[in-house]
Amino acid sequence: MRGTEEVAQPLQSLEEWDDFVASRYQPGKSQEEFRHYSAEANPGVAEFYRQNHAHQTLDFVLAKRAEYLPLKRGKKSIWEAAEYLNTLVDSSDPDTDLSQIEHLLQTSEAIRRDGHPRWFVLAGFVHDLGKVLCLYGEPQWAVVGDTFPVGCAWSDQIVFPEYFDANPDGQVAEYQTPNGIYEPRCGLDKVYLSWGHDEYIYHVTRNYLPEPAQYMLRYHSFYPAHKHGAYRNLMNEHDERMFEWARKFNPYDLYSKSAERPSLKELRPYYEDLVAEYFPAQLDW
Repeated sequence: MRGTEEVAQPLQSLEEWDDFVASRYQPGKSQEEFRHYSAEANPGVAEFYRQNHAHQTLDFVLAKRAEYLPLKRGKKSIWEAAEYLNTLVDSSDPDTDLSQIEHLLQTSEAIRRDGHPRWFVLAGFVHDLGKVLCLYGEPQWAVVGDTFPVGCAWSDQIVFPEYFDANPDGQVAEYQTPNGIYEPRCGLDKVYLSWGHDEYIYHVTRNYLPEPAQYMLRYHSFYPAHKHGAYRNLMNEHDERMFEWARKFNPYDLYSKSAERPSLKELRPYYEDLVAEYFPAQLDW
């Protein structure tokens, strides 16, 4: 009997997830320290990954791509999407009362302070907008969390790899080799990653942003690859070069959270101009 399964409660808010990720990837830790995950210490996170790893199958990913990537859920502006996402704020969370827009501004303002290009700043501002999937009725395990390829063997660099024992793809021999259904070094654009907000916001914005920003958005949760070097057998030389941008983006996403609230009133004119520079007034979602 799995005792933690009986007492564990799934995550209650996206803020709880963000706090966990930020604490997990603290500056100064060695890679070895990243692999020590405790179901007892983080039962809600463990339950999240138990569900994520059991249900993120190749068939599930293909079904979600077919459901969402035609972008038929209506038109919204970037600002409308950000304000829509604000309804996810959990007022009962004792650790933070920042809105989603404020979190996005913290990330993008940290990038801006370091003098990066405007498209880089914009990537910081929009990177989590794909979490509107939660408001479409998707469970958190199908929206957030570290992403990983499906249709091939799971890396032991994925958090809680033992939970894949419940995934039915483990019974499909073709999916349990390093390359699985893919050709070696085929390139990540031909690889299906577990479904979540990264892939969704990449498709919503892909026609408007330069390629380095596309990599930031599409792979910012692909920690097994950009943090631990897994799945290089599926990456081509172009992926290797572009992943340097994903690695540059990652610290801003992880370490920009603070108690200091950015002033939306003061910053909005800058971001309205920035959004209008790259995006049309309405995008397909």
